[in-house]
Amino acid sequence: MLKSMNMAAKPQDDELQARLEEARKKLFAQQLQLKEHKLPVLVLFEGWGAAGKGSTLGKIIKNIDPRFFKVATMSAPTEEELRRPFLYRYFIRIPEAGKFTFLDGGWMDEITREVLDGKLSDKEYLQRIDSVKRFERQLTDNGYLVLKFFFHISEKEQKKRLDALQENKDTRWRVSEYDRWQNRHYDKCLNVFDRYLNDTNVSTAPWYLIDAHSRRWAQLQVLETLVQGIEVALQNSSLAVPLLQNTYPLKKMPKLSEIPLDKSLEDKEYEEELDRLQKKLGELHNRLYRKRIPLIIAYEGWDAAGKGGNIKRITGALDPRGFEVHPIASPEPREKARHYLWRFWTRLPKTGHIAIFDRTWYGRVMVERIEGFCSTNDWQRAYNEINEFEKELVDWGAVVIKFWVQIDKDTQLARFHERENTPEKRWKITDEDWRNREKWDEYETAVDEMMQKTSTTYAPWHVLESVDKKYARIKALKIVIEELEKVL
Repeated sequence: MLKSMNMAAKPQDDELQARLEEARKKLFAQQLQLKEHKLPVLVLFEGWGAAGKGSTLGKIIKNIDPRFFKVATMSAPTEEELRRPFLYRYFIRIPEAGKFTFLDGGWMDEITREVLDGKLSDKEYLQRIDSVKRFERQLTDNGYLVLKFFFHISEKEQKKRLDALQENKDTRWRVSEYDRWQNRHYDKCLNVFDRYLNDTNVSTAPWYLIDAHSRRWAQLQVLETLVQGIEVALQNSSLAVPLLQNTYPLKKMPKLSEIPLDKSLEDKEYEEELDRLQKKLGELHNRLYRKRIPLIIAYEGWDAAGKGGNIKRITGALDPRGFEVHPIASPEPREKARHYLWRFWTRLPKTGHIAIFDRTWYGRVMVERIEGFCSTNDWQRAYNEINEFEKELVDWGAVVIKFWVQIDKDTQLARFHERENTPEKRWKITDEDWRNREKWDEYETAVDEMMQKTSTTYAPWHVLESVDKKYARIKALKIVIEELEKVL
């Protein structure tokens, strides 16, 4: 792309100034339209050192109400960020609906630096490219406008600018060792940048190459592209997104109605097994921490199926400093204003730690589907998005264990009545539980489809037969131990 880039003719000063003023006015007017249409805009600035990304960004944001944007300068990942998945620090910064996020440097800079430093093999590079393409596509599929700009200057122009910055003691700090190295190895960097740009230039999130030899001309190119992109996105905001075919290997699952629920354990056997398995899990937790392997346990199931008691028996075996339980309720306004997976990305554990989710991202294809909180296109698309999300976690090195806690309708009714009649348990039963019960058959259909489409070989579903809660607890402990022993 860069090697074959044709520099557009820079307009005369008068025309340039007139177009700049026109574009600024349009961008100013578009802010309210963005807010009204709840369109989130993610703008990525990449390019050569000293190409003017920061100064252009400063000029662009002057046209926007400060309440409507955030700017993040993405320097090298911190020690804390290195203990999360590669995309974590970018996903947590995506904008709210109706707002802008501008990133000064991002995932391109991080990947290409690692390639130039020899830290990424070709296989790892291609894996990163796949991650980036999935990330960008998921954002655009979910209504985000993603605009990616690369600021291009020649080797000679870069050297001239670096020398000028170096000469002034007030701007010397802006020249990094990497900028100088980049200029000395311009052709090598050009090849790596060019490959990356070609590999990630897709129709839903194309690259816009900016001729940055003149700062005002660069500003105009960005402004006009930004304005045009917003205009098109506002026109297309109601269009449905094509559904992608699942490409991940699936494990066949039985329907809920086919699962026998007559499994049980005697009290004595339960106590002995509980003690033995909790000791074993405690030992494995220490090894997990030492080897820096993250563990994610996801719980879904019927109301009153026994998820809480099941989680309690697992956490009872763990060091409290090394795990966190996330009870997932309805999304808060700031969560609802972003991609539905955002609130789960922000809760991912560090390496060596455990995150337990009491209800999960599968709400998209169950409660949101049945209650009409998202469109049909949204929840049908989510099966593939969830498989991609879990693949990202597994590729990062996480163990992902998914439990469906299964009971029958009669058992649920008996437990609902018990909760209502027991003062210390009454808080557990809500009107919503009764409403959900009325839609049992709809939920069962949704769960069957969910398990058929998301029980991948790398993150399969495990059904816990929980008419006898003791049996379900022991089964869960055994599965967690078995999965951890595989990786340890």
